[in-house]
Amino acid sequence: MEVFLTGATGYIGSAVAKALQDAEHKVSGLARTAEKAKQLEARRVRASLGDLLKPEGVAAMAGASDGVIHTANTNDANSAQTDKAVVRAILKTLEGTGKPFLYTSGVWVLGSTGDNVADERTPVNPTPLVSQRPVIEEEVLGYKGHGVRTIVIRPAIVSGRGGGLLKMFTQSAKETGAARYIGDGQNRWAFVDVDDLAQLYVLALEKAPPGSLYNAAHGPAYLVHEIAEAASIGAGAKGKTQALPLEEARKTMGAFADALVLDQQVSGEKAKKELGWSPRAVSVLEDLKTGSYLR
Repeated sequence: MEVFLTGATGYIGSAVAKALQDAEHKVSGLARTAEKAKQLEARRVRASLGDLLKPEGVAAMAGASDGVIHTANTNDANSAQTDKAVVRAILKTLEGTGKPFLYTSGVWVLGSTGDNVADERTPVNPTPLVSQRPVIEEEVLGYKGHGVRTIVIRPAIVSGRGGGLLKMFTQSAKETGAARYIGDGQNRWAFVDVDDLAQLYVLALEKAPPGSLYNAAHGPAYLVHEIAEAASIGAGAKGKTQALPLEEARKTMGAFADALVLDQQVSGEKAKKELGWSPRAVSVLEDLKTGSYLR
């Protein structure tokens, strides 16, 4: 299968591209600049120059493929509207073809779950940062009635390869001598390793029926204070941590701060049962202390 991948140079997208290639699929990736295009070509990904701000052009590229995986995000103030426009354009182009379209959402749409372990049947309660995402999810899943094999994947906090949100902890530990976190640190984060997540994308592309929704999470949810302490140990700061009050964090981080204090436990059992997903990564705490985050 020839797969068109947005976000192919990103943290998640680059892992997905490699997993697709390992599964003997051909990959073409959206590149916003010539420099990004060179990075893709160096990894044997055929580069297609385009911009998410021009959704019709992106959709035309997507339509020329056998399947589409959307992992990109502009990460600006208008990202929700941009995302919606790109998704709608791609869906319209794929209408009636039966081709797969995988949309990347995230578990933050569930809000805080507390002591309940959320699954795909749990009602959404999105934190403000991702308030528009459930609407896009619903639109994507609903398009199964228009001849598109639509699939939504909700990654938990993505870790591994020394990247993702966990870099914030290791960087602050190296720079200030203490890993900083927001709030009291007693909230929990659910995780998925980036390479395990990439394998889920491949399995969903190949096997998932139209209108499928999967939470991508594996292993226990850890207290944020535990995570910060492990990052501090790995960064050579001897386990020292520092709490930043939520009100103070909001001044510089806005709605992102509220997302970081969500208390979540999330199950990925549906993907394991339906698709045969078999995550293999070491625990997040181990990776922070002795693994990829020591680079």
